[in-house]
Amino acid sequence: MSLRFGIRLIEYLGSSKELIRLATMAEAAGFDSVWFPHDPFMRNTWVLTTGTAMATSRIEIGSVGTNPYTTDPSEIATYAATLDELSSGRFILGLGLHATVMVEWSGIDASDYLMRTREAVDILRRLLKGEVVADQGEAFRWSDHCYLRFRPFRENMPIYVSAFGEDYLELSGEIGDGSLPMITPPASASYMVPPILRGLDRRDSGRGSFVISGCGWLSLSERPRAAADIMRNMVAYFGPYLEAPALAAIGLTPADFEPLRVLVDRGEYEQAQSLVTDEMLKLGIVGTPDEVIRQIEQVADMGITEFNLGGPLGPDPEAAIRLMGERVLPYFRER
Repeated sequence: MSLRFGIRLIEYLGSSKELIRLATMAEAAGFDSVWFPHDPFMRNTWVLTTGTAMATSRIEIGSVGTNPYTTDPSEIATYAATLDELSSGRFILGLGLHATVMVEWSGIDASDYLMRTREAVDILRRLLKGEVVADQGEAFRWSDHCYLRFRPFRENMPIYVSAFGEDYLELSGEIGDGSLPMITPPASASYMVPPILRGLDRRDSGRGSFVISGCGWLSLSERPRAAADIMRNMVAYFGPYLEAPALAAIGLTPADFEPLRVLVDRGEYEQAQSLVTDEMLKLGIVGTPDEVIRQIEQVADMGITEFNLGGPLGPDPEAAIRLMGERVLPYFRER
């Protein structure tokens, strides 16, 4: 399988209209897929993916982290099937979690995420096939009235599992059509990929066209200092939430980020950013087009089959997309 490239548009990049405009730019630049994180209290992913489906014609469209807690699988199924129809079969459902904390903000106990994700994926696949899902599982207890009242565009729509931790990553390989691990830092792909492959080895159907879509942070610019400066905000805010094994890939620990967490909790963001070291900047892919190419090459050898690039993108997101299309993507397409 040739290396794929996706772009992940986080809400801090602009308004809903701006995000959709950037998605159209990504399609023109040659990206294979565009993704929108599905986080509580953020701009709604279903609206953004729908707007993108109407504004584009080729690029695949995905959600990242649509979770079976704040949204029931009955709603997820109708959303996914309707959007797949609207986009003529370009939708990828990213189901699962990269952390439990945002779900728990609402007082929801998300400790059963392994079981709940397994059940939700099974339910969704059966609904898309037109089955009546009268399940009496641990998480979902449905009656024989539970079935789609319309025929999906595709009954085999791909479902990628967003996951964290070895057990969850293994599950993503076992039950998903793809996996969406956070590769923050990119070097943590060496930790993320092996459990996914172990899960894949448990499948009767083999690996097939399974996609490991590594979700990393990007800051690309012809001006390397500007690229580093814009990444500091992502590192300061999200670094304290990252897994210890992932941080260990670049020689860091959660304790290194504790002073940043304290400052961020106080709302002292500039002070937190001032504590971000050069080593911490390795949480993302940062630099000029040539530097970005080198960093992607290093990680591609670890088993990632799609680079799902998000975060700030660069000091100028539009320029970063253009540079990806002019310099980075052609390099890998020509290999």
